[in-house]
Amino acid sequence: MSSHNSFRRPLKTLVAACLTATAVNVYAEHGALELNQMQVVGEQIAPGNLGLETDKQEMRLTPGGVSVIEMDSITEGQVSSLEDALRYVPGVWAASDTGNDNIFFSSRGSNLDATDYDMNGIKLLQDGLPVTAADGNNHNRIIDPLSSRYAVFARGANAMKYGAGTLGGAINFISQTAYDVSPLSLSVSGGSHGQRQTRLTAGQVFNDQLDGLVTIETKQWDGYRDHNKQDRTGVYANGGIRLTDNISSRFYLTYLNDDQELAGSLTRAQVREDRDQARPSAERDAGHLQKDVDIWRVANKTSWDIDENRRFEFGVSFEEQKLFHPIVYSPFFSLLIDNTQRDVGTMARYQHKMGDHDWLVGFNYGVTRIDGGNYTHEAGDKTGRSTKNDNEGDTLELYLMDRWQFVENWTLVAGAQAVSAGREVKVTTLSDGSVRNPEDDYNSINPRIGLVYQVSPDTSLYTNLSRLYEAPTTFQLEDGIAGNDEALDAMKGEVFEFGSRGHKRLSRDSQWGWDVSAYYAQLRDEILSIDDPAAPGTSLSTNVDDTIHAGIEALLNAELALDDTGRHRLAPLASVSWNRFRFDNDAVYGDNTLPAAPNFVMKSELLYRNNNGFYIGPTMDYVSDRYADFANSFKVGSYTLFGLKSGWSNEHFKVFAEVRNLFDRDYIASHGVEDISDADSQILNPGAPLSAYLGVEYRL
Repeated sequence: MSSHNSFRRPLKTLVAACLTATAVNVYAEHGALELNQMQVVGEQIAPGNLGLETDKQEMRLTPGGVSVIEMDSITEGQVSSLEDALRYVPGVWAASDTGNDNIFFSSRGSNLDATDYDMNGIKLLQDGLPVTAADGNNHNRIIDPLSSRYAVFARGANAMKYGAGTLGGAINFISQTAYDVSPLSLSVSGGSHGQRQTRLTAGQVFNDQLDGLVTIETKQWDGYRDHNKQDRTGVYANGGIRLTDNISSRFYLTYLNDDQELAGSLTRAQVREDRDQARPSAERDAGHLQKDVDIWRVANKTSWDIDENRRFEFGVSFEEQKLFHPIVYSPFFSLLIDNTQRDVGTMARYQHKMGDHDWLVGFNYGVTRIDGGNYTHEAGDKTGRSTKNDNEGDTLELYLMDRWQFVENWTLVAGAQAVSAGREVKVTTLSDGSVRNPEDDYNSINPRIGLVYQVSPDTSLYTNLSRLYEAPTTFQLEDGIAGNDEALDAMKGEVFEFGSRGHKRLSRDSQWGWDVSAYYAQLRDEILSIDDPAAPGTSLSTNVDDTIHAGIEALLNAELALDDTGRHRLAPLASVSWNRFRFDNDAVYGDNTLPAAPNFVMKSELLYRNNNGFYIGPTMDYVSDRYADFANSFKVGSYTLFGLKSGWSNEHFKVFAEVRNLFDRDYIASHGVEDISDADSQILNPGAPLSAYLGVEYRL
């Protein structure tokens, strides 16, 4: 890595000093997400954890869009991938390419790329420790939501409390521990298209000093398209030790083996001919396109509750990912990526409440190294190495925030994030020995100010003005449109946001809740990718001058009693997102709409619930049309899907049944993006047809 400028050295020195007095992670959430009106009494909390209810209470201190995803509620239906877990998070567009774990996701217009290879724009964390690589990519690894108890999604600049420097925000997954699961549980689910999922979890607390949990899971998927199989095995374990009454430490271990066949995208004519076919070049006897990943991760987090007003956390993690990825095949060009990625991360957070002030200071620092190369191949077998890759990225995020209740019911939230990042890409072409070496350092100070007004104990208004900043990934530098040593600029801009959250009681047993936010962001140098016409399936990254990202996000829910006792209830729920992502007077694209994200999305359900644990009702998804190219010449049609789900649970059993796409509607789930698309563009991924799933869980 090249020498970094004078700003970066003292910042790293300051981080080292912060190890003695640095940050705690604080969570917040949608008040409107208390879907089941759960009252937790005597909640068991693992040593060092804040607890779900504490995270919910801190919602009032976040002046922007944040959601809590409770996995126990999500598993009332089939959870095949992260797409299902993010179903009711407004402002987020997530879609599986072919029903497996290969998904595209975007928050507030992040990651609107052609191939979404690096899956940038959203930072993934596990118990406050980074899982996203230090250079910002998520390509090799998406967290299994079912290994978590819940997750907190802070959208956009609201992720400053995690130190995240990303356009779309951050998701922090809170792991299950032995304190919040039964000693032994087994769940089995499956159904259409050969899907089988099995999870076995065992946990034990020993004298309230030691605890341990291990989950073993498998997933098989034959797929609704040809050449679409998936075979995944995962092991998730953690163990805690209480060192003193105030200090505890938790160790984490993850192993994941995930092999996926890729069906490839189709043209419109191919979709009409046979929506379930694979792209001919993706088939086993042609390119045999795949994404096979082996991952192991170890981590530790230590927490010190100094007193009732002060808390300190420190953690480290190491992850290694091996990727084998035949991704492009044609008579003229083939590409197989074979590399090893190693990530080292550390974080510290310190929280100090002093009178009307609640201070939070912390840092994240990570280093990612990618070694490997690109190969030519036949049917997924290497035939020759074309390039040697040696990429490195590191990112330091230092943040300071104060929540000051300056008068009753008014809280001022002010803070700043300092980002210092380095990126270096070294690509050696073996045929002639030439070297491409784009590299750069990225530094920024990103302030934030917001207000929260508590109108009543159940209702609040909020607003914030924040700066956005995201450095490019090494993948984006490697695929830079310049094709030389010139590096891309970082994305930057400002966002204004306002909204309201709360709930109102309608009667003794009925209430409704809402969480609505609106935002407007002006961005400069947004990094977008277009398909390379000379090598289909590969992308060229470039900065565009000015773009606008604006939207309205709403989550609405209610519990409506159908009788005087509240035993019978209706529970409507709707997540609504309206987006306006566009170029802003661009020299080439004018004010064209940015592709990939629909302008309007609504996902909803209307369930009948009984106090005995039974529920049943319809679901509905409406997705508006969206463009597939920057020229706005190719439009993917809108669709409406209906479904039905039902289930029942008690202390020991949980069962569900779900039918999706009840009327077998043809639709496009996701697609690639090009500069100018036409009828022959192979960019469409058909969505799942009529599907049915059944699951059962037993808890000892």
